[in-house]
Amino acid sequence: MALETYQQKRDFKVTPEPRGAKGKSKGNSFVIQKHDATRLHYDFRLEMDGVLKSWAVTRGPSLNPDDKRLAVHVEDHPLSYGDFEGVIPKGQYGGGTVIVWDRGTWAPLGDAKKAYRKGHIEFELDGDKLKGRWHLVRMHGKPGEKRENWLLIKGEDEEARHGRREDILKKRPESAKSGRTIEQVAKNPDDTWNSKPNGRKTATKPAAKAKAQPQVHQWPKGARKTAMPDFVEPVLAKLKPRPPAGDGWIHEIKFDGYRLQIRIRDGKVTMLTRTGLDWTEKFGEEIAAAFGALPVDSALIDGELVVERENGASDFSALQHDLSEGRSDRFSYYAFDLIYLDGHDLQNVALIDRKALLEKLLPAGSAKLRYSEHFNENGGLVLDHASRLGLEGVISKERDSHYVSGRTGDWVKSKCVQRNEFVIGGYVPSTSMKSAIGSLAMGYYDKGKLKHVGRVGTGYTVKLSHDLYRQLSKLEQTASAFEGKLTADERRGLVFVKPELVAEVEFSAWSADGNLRHAAFRGLREDKAAKEVGREMGATAAKELPVSDVTLTHPDRIYWPDEGITKAGLADYYANVWELIKPFVVNRPLSLLRLPDGISGKQRFFQKHAWKGMNAHIEEIADPKDRGGEKLLRIKDFDGLVALVQSAVLEIHPWGATTAKWEKPDMVIMDLDPADDVPWTAVISAAHEIKAIMEGEGLAAFVKTSGGKGLHVVAPLAPKAGWTEVKAFAKWIADTMESSDPSRYIAKATKAERNGKIFIDYLRNGRGNTAVAPYSARARKGAPVSMPIDWSELTNEIGPAYFTVGNTPARINALSRDPWGDFFEAAKPLEKKKRS
Repeated sequence: MALETYQQKRDFKVTPEPRGAKGKSKGNSFVIQKHDATRLHYDFRLEMDGVLKSWAVTRGPSLNPDDKRLAVHVEDHPLSYGDFEGVIPKGQYGGGTVIVWDRGTWAPLGDAKKAYRKGHIEFELDGDKLKGRWHLVRMHGKPGEKRENWLLIKGEDEEARHGRREDILKKRPESAKSGRTIEQVAKNPDDTWNSKPNGRKTATKPAAKAKAQPQVHQWPKGARKTAMPDFVEPVLAKLKPRPPAGDGWIHEIKFDGYRLQIRIRDGKVTMLTRTGLDWTEKFGEEIAAAFGALPVDSALIDGELVVERENGASDFSALQHDLSEGRSDRFSYYAFDLIYLDGHDLQNVALIDRKALLEKLLPAGSAKLRYSEHFNENGGLVLDHASRLGLEGVISKERDSHYVSGRTGDWVKSKCVQRNEFVIGGYVPSTSMKSAIGSLAMGYYDKGKLKHVGRVGTGYTVKLSHDLYRQLSKLEQTASAFEGKLTADERRGLVFVKPELVAEVEFSAWSADGNLRHAAFRGLREDKAAKEVGREMGATAAKELPVSDVTLTHPDRIYWPDEGITKAGLADYYANVWELIKPFVVNRPLSLLRLPDGISGKQRFFQKHAWKGMNAHIEEIADPKDRGGEKLLRIKDFDGLVALVQSAVLEIHPWGATTAKWEKPDMVIMDLDPADDVPWTAVISAAHEIKAIMEGEGLAAFVKTSGGKGLHVVAPLAPKAGWTEVKAFAKWIADTMESSDPSRYIAKATKAERNGKIFIDYLRNGRGNTAVAPYSARARKGAPVSMPIDWSELTNEIGPAYFTVGNTPARINALSRDPWGDFFEAAKPLEKKKRS
């Protein structure tokens, strides 16, 4: 159905609905609009091919898989319709009240276009209210029937609710966009922010600006007409180990950037830090220009300026890097509160009403100004989800609270990782670079005294190491600023400095003697005063991590320059994942990718035999089939793993067999390697197809990201079949995939024929061939890792290189269970049979 049908049915001089046009982007949004027309129904819309494919669900969606809800296929709607909420005038097509009942993203399980044509779309929703697996199934029409009837059915998963114990429509009647009910919108359709500039253009120069007047027909309760203040001290969040429970709280993702208050007055934009410093010039012109274009005369907006990495997560280190490079093109601002607007102080307005005004004020689809979405779900679930994604944490806010400056408890922060600001009291020069720091000595103030908490030796980019050296050299002093006398180890190589600079540090835990464990530098906090830095008393319990006897020479050598991950930082990472990676790398022949100068260096060795000066904890072992040839390599314990780090091994590629059973593989690995023009959803679909084939053969299927471009689907095997048989089985899977859809899959390694296709690589399963180990780092930009995930996590939210050396520890600490914890227990023998 084309948009012509949509447009022919509407008079856009009368209806407030958007005219719209076909979109160019390949998005994955969905929206459900509650529509009180001739009869109440719910319009279910999936973004596909630049439009919203739409179905009218007469009784609305149900969480009960036994309910098969009629969904009448209607005309395509423009993407802009997904934001529409209001009243369609009586006499117009679809006349009645509309609210955005739910919205979010959807991910097809398979090829969406093919499924749509066939009439059975299986997909997963990730919305404010609806989640999990769903089906849309086309019914066989009766002769002469004009309308196309489908069924909307909830899939069987943990989100399903059997029986009548939970009617989501009655439990959650409010709009996911404004929080209002359909009755409230019908009564006051204009009681929202009108961001349309009434057709008038905005001049580029603030002094000559002819700003259109926004229309607010009714200010929310608590709004007070008064002059705009120069600055309002921000609300600060109290630290708690878990988010508060109850319906009175909403939850937002905690951003990893700079908290900024935006002051807009007659087109002039000022960016203020949390202490009121003017940092407008620091962030370039694009963000300021975007705020200047808003249809307001005056406003105070609270939010956070961030830089997002390729995986979509905000990253303070990346923000610091861009600032040091004078780069501003990646800056985005997430607005989460509105303090003042066009002559009205909103501090005594309920938070949920302030946010509704804020959302209306911000432009839809802007890459620079974004609205901070909130979740009404259980805060603990939101925190767990954020932690599994390796995010920083969650901010929980009382939905009816006022904007009260300071740390009152109306806002609560719960962290996925331990983060704190610390004062720099000294530095140790780098052992691998001239005029650079290697580590920093940190402390915090307690009753006016600077308490020493240890050194931080990773997280510095090459440029930052040199910049910090220059800054700290000017602050050198002979006396220690730390309270008490430092031990000989704490003093060794340390150059004392005046305690003026503040750093943000991520760490795994506090030790019993009050020192940081496994700490990494995340950036300077120029918006914090040193004397104000104290210890946040959050949860500090941490699992016991292994300790190695292997000495790291030049522990400050940087392996990933842009991420600042050092040799010591990589060793810390492997300490965090040791129990998980151990069964996949211990007592297996290994092929190793060594980069002595890091990923930007020229030296790059792929080795499976010994090298000069190899650490004794890396063993040599004879191949039973090649006793006269060079010996192969293996490790037996954590010391062996740290020895690999010491030797600049940045990737670990084990055999699919142990040295106890050389000729009997204990896994089969299918590597999905997509061409550059293949969408990620197609790779996910391919993984599910391989899973189905493996399970059809009686095997369990596990999935992990490759840390590169694709996915690995792996089945554990009882070590009984030989290499020839296992490789033949893997080839059969690849050939089956190719023959089922040769336009999407290819089983040959010929690169010239792979455009637009996914190479189903079965060659990892030959004797002596290897694949990157689960949890192994990759020698690629961003320091990605090959991450085992649960099948339920395989969505657009997680790409092939989403997990990194930096964010994996947060994920590991948050997991209630290891997705691959029962990998070897699930092993089954490969059945001997003829496969065609």
